[in-house]
Amino acid sequence: MLGRIVDIEGEGRKLSVERGFLLVKGPDCTLGRIPLDDIETVILSHPAVGLTSKAITALTSRGAPIVICGDDFKPAACVLPLDGHFEQGNRVEAQASASLPTCKRLWAQIVSAKVLAQAAALDQVGALSNPVRVLAARVRSGDPQNVEAQAAQRYFPALFGKNFVRGGGEGAVNAMLNYGYTVLRAATARAVVGAGLHPSLALMHRSRGEALRLADDLMEPFRPAVDLIVHGLHAGGQKEMSREAKLALVRVLHADYVTAEGRTPLSNVLFRLSVSLAQVFTGERRALALPISPVPLPAVETPPSGDDLE
Repeated sequence: MLGRIVDIEGEGRKLSVERGFLLVKGPDCTLGRIPLDDIETVILSHPAVGLTSKAITALTSRGAPIVICGDDFKPAACVLPLDGHFEQGNRVEAQASASLPTCKRLWAQIVSAKVLAQAAALDQVGALSNPVRVLAARVRSGDPQNVEAQAAQRYFPALFGKNFVRGGGEGAVNAMLNYGYTVLRAATARAVVGAGLHPSLALMHRSRGEALRLADDLMEPFRPAVDLIVHGLHAGGQKEMSREAKLALVRVLHADYVTAEGRTPLSNVLFRLSVSLAQVFTGERRALALPISPVPLPAVETPPSGDDLE
């Protein structure tokens, strides 16, 4: 069963646990009860939320990250379990010992997959994709020409309009992208830890003090899945970060990809990718297990239930 994303967006909410359930309480009453075993991630998107240490322990022991968002819906902090896999010691040791050529080769595979996914996303919305797609063939080990940045300069204006600047303002599109990437990042971090890897030991990202650098690496090819959702919301007239927008964005983890093992949701794709990376580090394989389809398959529309947000 796919896990649920629990977003706490109301003022004065408090999280606690009782008999295997996460309780969401307001000032006067209990607002909801969610089985702990069903939770994929908890996102705290309101600054005035409290939670007990027991709730933190119960969630992280089940591998569910707790993400604390800033005012711009970017993650400000993330709580992850320390012990994620029975082979964790061996895998982290192999990860820390990985050679620079290996990391550069894997990064090239990730960048190429990301650029092809961006091109496929443009195809899906009927935009011109070839100026982005041709860049994938130029990716070299370590991406010394920074093809990733070149593709982004062509991709975002093609997707959201020539005047759009990613991160260049507080507008609704950037806010929705921030939130969607937060969901994706948390799920990737969970997969990384679940595969017995350390989230701070990156292939390429070197942001000073950043604790989830490996998650930032591995999530790159899947950002276009978020971009497509935001494009649809924006084209449908969504002008602000709303509950409905969050409901649409958290479902990115349920989006199906075609893989060598068949059709599977993004949550599973991320875990298999993380395991394949661990196996590269331990010498069991050479390449990453990326999906066959660069972007998710078209979704079957279902009415929003509201169960994913509290």
